[in-house]
Amino acid sequence: MNQSAHSSGIRLGRIFGIPIYLHTSWFIIFALITLSLRMQFALQHPRWTPAQHWALGIITSLVFFASVLFHEMCHSVVALHYRLPVKSITLFVFGGVSQIEREPPNARQEFTIAIAGPLSSLFLAGCFWLVAHFVHGSEMVAAVAGWLWEINLVLAIFNLVPGFPLDGGRVLRGIAWAMTGSFTRASVIASTSGRVFAYLMIFVGIYQALSGNFIGGLWLAFIGWFLLEAARESYAQVAIRSSLTGLRTSDIMSREIPTIPGSTSIEEYVHEVLRTGQRSHIVAGAEHPSGLITLRSARHAPREEWPNTSVQAVMVPMDQVLHTSPEEAALQVLERMQKADINQMPVVSEGRIVGMVSREAILRVLQTRMQAGHLAES
Repeated sequence: MNQSAHSSGIRLGRIFGIPIYLHTSWFIIFALITLSLRMQFALQHPRWTPAQHWALGIITSLVFFASVLFHEMCHSVVALHYRLPVKSITLFVFGGVSQIEREPPNARQEFTIAIAGPLSSLFLAGCFWLVAHFVHGSEMVAAVAGWLWEINLVLAIFNLVPGFPLDGGRVLRGIAWAMTGSFTRASVIASTSGRVFAYLMIFVGIYQALSGNFIGGLWLAFIGWFLLEAARESYAQVAIRSSLTGLRTSDIMSREIPTIPGSTSIEEYVHEVLRTGQRSHIVAGAEHPSGLITLRSARHAPREEWPNTSVQAVMVPMDQVLHTSPEEAALQVLERMQKADINQMPVVSEGRIVGMVSREAILRVLQTRMQAGHLAES
């Protein structure tokens, strides 16, 4: 699976420059798979000792998640080949996710990045099948390889199901994109397919749970619910992209540039914020602006020091302030703000600050355009 998301969890290291994380939920599925394998090996090979059953269960689980990591690495390597930044790879309770920072620019790249994952799992299934059937001399190696080729085959087939945001849904989007010439229409098709597939999993899971297979049915319904939420989130991202397409910073920015003298105390600045509701100000220098002050910056000083500390002591210096230009796409500005976790940017043209743009203003325009779009469709 590949999508844009926020990295979290335990960092394991880097592969090809890509940070690898273990989400805390991974330990749950690792324990469940290890326990299940221990029980399976105990039933199939009662002559083995309990220590061997546990050891093989742990080893098989680790190799399985290495297979999941290989699957995600294949997505990421293809994305890097197309010069699409990969923020990280995270292993979690449902497998793995490659966090590619932006969508591919064309249908061919979308298809190629998406299909790389299932093809890698099919490749691993073939390798483990060869080991299971043609490497003789170790019953334990054959047992481990036998389970791994089957689970990698299941992983490949499951990911090829045309349900967005599974790989198959992205493959479907790539094909629909090539046929329709519209990324938005292709995303609607793939997202609809994903929601239908997710609802089907939920209903089948509930039916199985009520028919006696409670744990298996509940797990299937839970996976379906996760895919449903992921499909909705992916569709929302597409709607945002579609609604902001064509908008530039100059269409959204405020040409009013709130400025405050550098000698202003933090106490006075906070009162100014409370009076005007303006949460960021350019700090005026002798000849040029010297920095940007926000409420977040003000909190860097202890409360008791606010009356005697100037805003210059806590401001972000101008050479460190992220800024935009009037021509930059609004969607790109929003993405940069989200990535840097900031709420506003100065707009600079020919070395001069000509306005301010805020995340709130972009989201307000986004909401208006989306509502107008719904009215136009009704």
